[in-house]
Amino acid sequence: MILITDELRARLLANGAAKIETDHVPVVKLFNPVGAATWLLSELDADGDTLFGLCDLGFGYPELGSVSLAELQAVKGPLGLGIERDLCFRARFPLSVYSEAARLAGHITEAERLLRQAAAALEIPTPELPPDRAE
Repeated sequence: MILITDELRARLLANGAAKIETDHVPVVKLFNPVGAATWLLSELDADGDTLFGLCDLGFGYPELGSVSLAELQAVKGPLGLGIERDLCFRARFPLSVYSEAARLAGHITEAERLLRQAAAALEIPTPELPPDRAE
């Protein structure tokens, strides 16, 4: 599987080249299909290899940081399975919200309740979201 398509690469590079510090929305979600590692990536350096985003290796301590695209592409697990791209992932929040939700959960999460809680704690408005079903 191609981890970063040309379209995704262009968006990641544009975010990485931004002149002002911005809380970007993640562009791509990568994951280990036979493990707990997950990456929500929002930027790519001009070197074409250094990605930035929320990294979770499955040890309970997700953190913002950088990762090498070449190293992710080189990973081969059981049965030769490599890192994959989540084709269904559509980010709705900036990276800071996913980071705060991951801090609360101990892992990267897309749980609606935790994302809403994180957005509220960071005072990030979410008017485009439908009302929470639990409310």
